[in-house]
This record gives sequence, structure tokens and C-alpha cells, in this order.
Amino acid sequence: MTWEPQPEGLQQILTLLKESQSPDTEIQQAVQRKLEELNQYPDFNNYLIYVLTKLKTEDEPTRSLSGLILKNNIRHLGTNLQSEIINYIKQECLMAVGDPSPLIRATVGILITTIASKGGLINWPNLLPALCEMLDSPDHNVCEGAFGALQKICEDSAEGLDSADLNRPLNVMIPKFLQFFHHSSPKIRSHAIACINQFIIHRTQVLMLHIDPFIESLFRLSSDEDHEVRKNVCRALCMLLEVRMDRLMPYMNQIIEYMLQRSQDQDDSVALEASEFWLSLAEQNICKEVLGPHLPRLAPILIRGMRYSDIDIILLKGDVEEDEMIPDREEDIRPRFHKSRTHTLKSASDENGDNDDDDDGLDDDNSLSEWNLRKCSAAALDVLANVFREECLPILYPILNEILFHQQWEIKESGILALGAIAEGCLQGMVPHLPELIPYLISCLSDKKALVRSITCWTLSRYASWVVMQPNHDQYLKPLMEELLKRILDANKRVQEAACSAFATLEEEACTELVPYLSFILKTLVFAFSKYQHKNLLILYDAIGTLADSVGHHLNKQDYINMLMPPLIHKWNMLKDEDKDLFPLLECLSSVATALQSGFLPYCEPVYNRCISLIQQTINQDMANTASPGQYEQPDKEFMIVALDLLSGLAEGLDGHIESLVVNSNIMELLFQCMQDIMPEVRQSSFALLGDLTKACFQHVARYIPDFLPILGQNLNPECISVCNNAIWAIGEISIKLGADTRLYIPLVLNQLIAIINRPNTTKTLLENTAITIGRLGLVCPLDVAPLLQQFVRQWCTSLRNIRDNEEKDSAFRGMCQMITVNPVGVVPDFIFFCDAAASWVSPKSDLHEMLQKILSGFKTQVGEENWRRFVDQFPPQLAERLSSMYDI
Repeated sequence: MTWEPQPEGLQQILTLLKESQSPDTEIQQAVQRKLEELNQYPDFNNYLIYVLTKLKTEDEPTRSLSGLILKNNIRHLGTNLQSEIINYIKQECLMAVGDPSPLIRATVGILITTIASKGGLINWPNLLPALCEMLDSPDHNVCEGAFGALQKICEDSAEGLDSADLNRPLNVMIPKFLQFFHHSSPKIRSHAIACINQFIIHRTQVLMLHIDPFIESLFRLSSDEDHEVRKNVCRALCMLLEVRMDRLMPYMNQIIEYMLQRSQDQDDSVALEASEFWLSLAEQNICKEVLGPHLPRLAPILIRGMRYSDIDIILLKGDVEEDEMIPDREEDIRPRFHKSRTHTLKSASDENGDNDDDDDGLDDDNSLSEWNLRKCSAAALDVLANVFREECLPILYPILNEILFHQQWEIKESGILALGAIAEGCLQGMVPHLPELIPYLISCLSDKKALVRSITCWTLSRYASWVVMQPNHDQYLKPLMEELLKRILDANKRVQEAACSAFATLEEEACTELVPYLSFILKTLVFAFSKYQHKNLLILYDAIGTLADSVGHHLNKQDYINMLMPPLIHKWNMLKDEDKDLFPLLECLSSVATALQSGFLPYCEPVYNRCISLIQQTINQDMANTASPGQYEQPDKEFMIVALDLLSGLAEGLDGHIESLVVNSNIMELLFQCMQDIMPEVRQSSFALLGDLTKACFQHVARYIPDFLPILGQNLNPECISVCNNAIWAIGEISIKLGADTRLYIPLVLNQLIAIINRPNTTKTLLENTAITIGRLGLVCPLDVAPLLQQFVRQWCTSLRNIRDNEEKDSAFRGMCQMITVNPVGVVPDFIFFCDAAASWVSPKSDLHEMLQKILSGFKTQVGEENWRRFVDQFPPQLAERLSSMYDI
């Protein structure tokens, strides 16, 4: 196709392109409007490709901009463009692949990839053959341009390129790319490796056939003088470690030697790529065996990589010590995601429930939130400490001892970070050193450098569990707490943030040990309200919520309530309904309401009403959007989820006191709608609220049960773990209140619950909640559940043996005793499991103890002394002993 532009049309477009580079926002907006008008003319896109590929006299930024506008048009219009226009653009792109300008070549490459991904490679059949042919061009620009486009296509369409629909082009492309590993141009060598790297993780068949020549070529390029080539070699070896360890094993020593050198590469991007290798290696079973001999060389390299670079310090404003008065820029505040409420049980071995410590301390520098050498080195030291445990301390400790006390602050700071990184893996080995190190770290909280103070907060939080376990709290816990509270009021915002996060960790570990210091803690946290800028306020809410979770009802004292509630309610009143700052504040209030119990009563009505209003608004907006999507935006359902969770917190904290609020609102109608929402997190939170309202004021839930229970029955899909978990828990709570009337609903749920408890690889929480609910159904309707006893009794017993004594376990075991009384034969084949579960109680209530004892002694009588002795001989000694002492058999 030949197409020629009209001179005046071309001039108009060139003027627009020039104006769009103006710094004046009004001019830019006018240009944007004009561009949208021009998009009404189909051949506008011909002008754009013409400027990019033919107008060589124009400056490069203008030509490139023309190509990028065209790319956006193709992304939005795609297949709606006329075929002759698309064909003209394709033809021009292929002719311009070798443009002398690197910027134009890159723009053409982006355009080619956009057309290929939007329209499908299958609709551009000559693209790959044409690009592969260009690779053989003697003109380096053409070869490089073709490789640039191919690399982008490989990144975007790795799996598609191996498809039979395209006649498996990789069968030609991969051997072809391998030929270019030794090209004279470093840029082309780098492209060739980068193209093949896209196919390692997918284990593409043709690459697996050429794996040996690929690995040999990588080795030959290992000391290439070009940093991009070295980076791509490191990246390839990292991925091969996960995919073809068998092929790397014979060379593992040389590869480790190579990575040790590259981890110290002068180019930071190469060093970062090489340091990723240690993270990958730590996940392999052979890590300890192959890396052990090299650890003395690797440890100092990783610790050196943890130092802030000069550029980091400039970006972090490391020389700015006091910035508390400077407001935060909104773009620096990372979005927070609410974690919907899940009903979990505490296990006997776990004092704090599930402690998901996902804070890796590498976010001490949020303004450097991209992955860098410091973070990667610290993460590698962390995972390797978990592999080698105490064995690595003879190597690490002398290095740490030297740098922790260094005069140069950057070196001392990296030592403190390293000490935090090894806390999890080497804790046992570090214990003898902690009586000396913890006081030293506490003194570092007063260091004159803010970056030292902030990292010290994190490292101390990593050793919080040890601090809390020490018998004399005046020695470590009290000084640590006092100094952290001072840092919460630091003049530097980064230190405030680190201190708040560290204090939240200390609260989780210390729990009620903090009760004697509550007044002092609350004064500090409340004072921080008046001091903090926007970003740290959100972290402060978290610290207050965690405090409430940790000390529970001890917070319910009038003095504490008078301190804490006014600033929280003040913030609550200030925030608009559409402000996302409501999320952390609602989460915080949910914890506070649960802890304060009746102490929250004076504040509950406005909080309750606002939650109802947030849910109602979201539902209304959702309905409007469904009815006319173009006219109304989709709502952000997180507002509804957080509101449901705060209502759960109120129901749990206020218990029966919530009844007057429920009776005067349409909460049940709203709950009915939320329980049917398409978004799983909404259903998850609504089932949690249903369970909590059932416990607090069943009289208002009762008449909705015929509507609610079928919905719960439809949500017993173990693939959606949290939704299923909360639905099961709610069924159990309802059955306790409903009693014998539950019989009507047993056909809706029982078989599904039995399927879940027998399902392999089901999470512990889901199994526990399922077992509790089956037990509760057996308690209220033993005649309906007992006939199926043999289908679930073994899994039921193993699921509940590790649960701490509590009300839920009590009701479930009573149900099991009832079912065994109705159907004793059902338990016989698995009686040893029942014995084990009975022995898991620490102190059952006397009537439950009697029931369990009766079943055990009944079985013993039934089988006779001789058989019983033989049966008991199969028990582990501990179990036999426990049964004998607890149940006297």
C-alpha cells in the first residue's frame, strides 16, 4: 500500500506534537483535546506512523512521541482500525526496524509488540520470519532493532510462541538466538540471552533440548566485559537453578565461585542479579551441602551489600534529621489493604495464635521501595540463617562484632540490619550474646543518625520474643519499652514509623505483661496523635489496635478510656465516608471495641450507625452500577468489608448490649444482601458478623435463619478457604442457639462438612472449625449425625487434639460423646484416635470429664481386660500414662 500525507495535515500534526512537549499544563490539555478530535479520522494513524518512520529530518523526541501516541491508539482501538491502515502500519514498522536512532528503534519495537499482542501473532504471520531474517543483516542497527522487538515479543508472549497454531516458531528461534551469544556487539549478545531467558521458567521443550549448549555458552560469557551481558548470565543461572538443577550440579562449585565474584560487581545491577542467586539457592535441598564450604566468603559479601550507597542516602534524605513538621506527599503513602476477619482457634502449642510476621524490615526505606542490593543482601542473609541456623554464627558473629561498634555510621547501621536479619534463623545461638547486645541496641535508639535509630527499632522488634521471656522485666522489657516510646515521638518521621511498627510487634509478644505500663503507653500514643503527619497516623492506628488486642479487657478502665477515645472519635468525625483513611481507623476501633467491652458503650451508637450507612451506600452504589454501568462508577467494596468487620468487633465486645442497636436498624436485611455478594471478601466478613450477632443477640437473628442457612450451605467450597471457614463457624454458632430445630438444615450442610474434613491438604484452621461444627451439630441433633460417625471420627479426633481448652472445644466434645452414645459401633475402628483426643484436654469441666471417662471405661469393659491391655500396648507411652492419670483407666 502506498499512502502520502497532505502537507497541511502533516504540518498540523507536527505542531501538535511539538506543543505537547510544552511544560504548560493548559497547552497540554488543549493538545489532548485536539488529539481526541483527530482520532475521529481513520488516517490520523497513518500520519503518526509516517512521522515516526519517514520524517528523518524531524527531531527524535517528536518522532518517538508520534509512535507512542499511535501505540496508545492501537491499544484502545485495536481491531477496530481498518485493515488497510493496520497493514500500512505493519509494513512501515518492519521497514523502520533498523532506523539509525536507538530511540526510534526502541519505539518501533514497542509498536510492533503492541500490534502483535493486541491483534495476535497469528494475524501477522510474516512478523517472526521477517524479524528472524533481519537478525542476519550485516547492518548492526537492523540486527539490534530486530532483536529489541523480538525480546519484547518473547517477554509478552513466551507461552504463545510455543504453540502449534503458530507452527512452533521457537524450534527455529531458539537455535538461532544461541548463534548470537558470541556476536561482536555486546548489545546483541545481551538481547540474545535475554530472549532465551524468557523460556527457562516455562521449561519450553525446545530449550530443554538445547540446554547443554545453552549452559556452555553462558559459561563462556561469564566474564564478558559488558554489564548487561553479565546481568543476563546471572539471571539465567538463577532461573536454571530452579528448573534444571540436575544440569548445573556438576559445575556447582564454579557457579558459586562466579556468583561470589559477581555479587561484588562494580555495577550494582549485576551485583543485585547475582545476589538473587543466594535467595534461589536457599530454597534448594542441596543448599547446605554445596554452599557450606563457601559461607566464610559469602557472609562478608552479603553484609557489605547491606550498606546504604551514597545515592541511597541522598534519596532517603539521610542527612535530614528532623522532618516531623513537613507534611507527607500523598503519593508517598502506600495503599493499605484490609485483611477480612477470619474465625480462628488457638492451638495448644501457640501462645499468640498465628503470628504472621511478614514485616521483613527491608521497608525501613520506603522511598527506595524498589528492590535493591541492600534489601536483596539482607533477605539472602535472612534465608541462609534459616538454612544454616547456629552453624553460621562462628562465621557471622566476629564480623558483626566488628561492625556493630564501628565509628562510621553507615557501617554500624548495616551491622544492626544484619543482626536483625539473622534473628529468626540464629535465635538459639544468639541467646548467650543477647544480655550484652540488647542493652547496646537500646542505647543505639538514641544515636544521633536517624537511619541508625530507625533500623535499630526493627532489629529490636526481631528479638522481642526473647526480651519478653526474660524474668526480670526491669532489666530489658521496661528499658526497651521506654526507649521505643521515646522514638515514637522522635523528630524524624522514618524513626516514628519504625518505632510504631516495632512497638506493635512488642505488644503482640508481651500481651498482658504490658498492663502495668498502660498509662505511660497510652499517654505516648495519644500524644503522637497531635504530632504525626498523615502517613504515620495510619501506622499509629495499627499500634493502638494491636495494643487493644494484646491487653484485652485490661484497657477497660475509665482513665484509659478518657485518654484514648476522644482523639480516636475526633479523627472518626473528621473523616468523610469516602476517605480511605477510614480503613485503618475502623480496624483500630474494632480492636478497641472488642477490648473495652461495656466501656465502649458511650461511643457505640454513632460508630454503629456509620457502619450501617457505609454498607447501605456501597450496596446502593453497586445496584446503580449494575443497572447502568456507564452512568455510575463501581463502588469500592472495601468500605463495606471494613464496616462489616467493625460491626463484628462491636458485637463481640458489647455482647448483649448491641441488642438495642440491632433492633433499631436494618442490619439483618443488609447482611442478607452482603451474604450473597459476588466478592468473596464481602461474604467472608458477612459470615463472621452473622456468627458474632448469633452469639450476641440471637433473638434478632432467629427469624432470618430459613433465609440465611441455605446461603451458608452454598458457601461450603473449600477452594475459597476463608469464606468457607467463616460459613462453617457461623453454622456451628447458629446450631448451638437453635438446638434441636437445627434438624431441618442438617441435609443442607452435613455431607459437605464430612467431605471437607476428609479432604487432603486442607488448612489446619478449616479442619478445626469443620470439626467443631460437626461436633456441635452432633450435640444438638445426635440422632441425625451419629449414623455417619464412621465417615469422620478419625479426622475429627486428629483435627481437635491440638486445640486449647475452650468453649468451642467443650461443645464439640460433648457432641462427640452424645454421638458415640447413640452409635458406639461407629467409633470402634478408630477408638485409639478418640483416646488421643480425650487425652488432649488439660482440665475439662467435671461433667464432660465424666462423659469421656464413661466412654473410655465402657469400651474397656466391653472388650475385656486382656484385649484392653493389648490395645493399650499400641499406644505411645505418653498417651497411656496420660489416659491412666486423667481418666483412671
